[in-house]
Amino acid sequence: MYLTSFIHREPLFDIAERWFCSRPESGDARSITEILICDGFVIAETLELLTGRLIGITHQRRFGRRPIRLKGELRDMLCRDDRDRNARVAELVGRYRGNPDYFFLEAPINAVVCLDEQDHLLGLYRMKRPKRIAEKANRRIADWIFENVLGRAQEMARERARLSGVPLDRFVTPAEEMVKEFIRAEELISASFRDGSIRFDRAAMTIHDAGAIKIVAAQDELRHLEETLLETRDIRVIERADFRGAYQATNLILEVPWDAAYVCRRYAETRGWKKYLNRGIPEEDLKRGLEPLLGSAEPQINIEVILTTLPDMVESELGNSIHEERIIAQRDNKRYKGHIPTNVELLVESLFAVGFSPRIDIDRVPIKLWGRYLPETLGSYIRRLHNLPEYDLIN
Repeated sequence: MYLTSFIHREPLFDIAERWFCSRPESGDARSITEILICDGFVIAETLELLTGRLIGITHQRRFGRRPIRLKGELRDMLCRDDRDRNARVAELVGRYRGNPDYFFLEAPINAVVCLDEQDHLLGLYRMKRPKRIAEKANRRIADWIFENVLGRAQEMARERARLSGVPLDRFVTPAEEMVKEFIRAEELISASFRDGSIRFDRAAMTIHDAGAIKIVAAQDELRHLEETLLETRDIRVIERADFRGAYQATNLILEVPWDAAYVCRRYAETRGWKKYLNRGIPEEDLKRGLEPLLGSAEPQINIEVILTTLPDMVESELGNSIHEERIIAQRDNKRYKGHIPTNVELLVESLFAVGFSPRIDIDRVPIKLWGRYLPETLGSYIRRLHNLPEYDLIN
């Protein structure tokens, strides 16, 4: 996985590539922990600054910030917001109030909402949770592996066609033979992970939206913001996508600079190190600040910016395109299913779990792509990282 919202995306990519081949190195666990501490702080501070800048362009009014941890908090705010209350919004709000528990109230979110003096939602910013990064990495890596498996299987078919003296476009492969070829190709790909010969394609593994901002405004205000961004010297729009189906919004990927001096000063002023005392890094090291961790840091990071109107956001949270239902659909509609993509997700989750745990040393990677595991394997591993009991009925 290549997370462009991280300033240490190259070192993290290198560690992940080795872990996928089950070849960890001494110091990996501490490096992962330091990356998640340093890069997480940088992303959070940059999101706060950029959100203020974007809301200033769009709304030009004072606002306050409030952290939220559950989606129910956000949905309650939307129901209290009386702007643009058309018939569809009134219907959705009424449906929500009739049975709020149906709307994933307890779904976790790591976000900060921006509200004006009338409690109108102007925007929010959030960092994607490790579970969601793992799921997205699973889809990206699984698709890439699937294409590799298909390529190997097609090579086998071409070779059999050549040996048979029949052109490939006229060569008929029985269904059972195609299944065997796919399984054999999958085994070859697994073996390339096992012997460490495989190399990831950064483009196929790139994830831009570990950090994201949502701006809520009228269409003319959103157009003004987008036009301003295109003329801004220090911000570059590198991707743009319009969604006009059940989910309606404009998604931008912005490449933005981050201010190292400001971030380091904020870390010291807010005593930011106190948040990381349970990560296994000695307190005296954390107190030294972020400066020792900024080697090989990228000068820019990528942030997703979603532009939406209030009615469209209500639809996406309460109507035809509820975010959690889209997540469930993504989980169910994978093109490539089997133990390899399952292992991809478990392995990425285990990597993040190490970085959030009190352990800064590990002796092995718990998941191997060529093995088979249950989700309970990861749960047990995480409990051991945190020195928690297994809750076995018989000890």
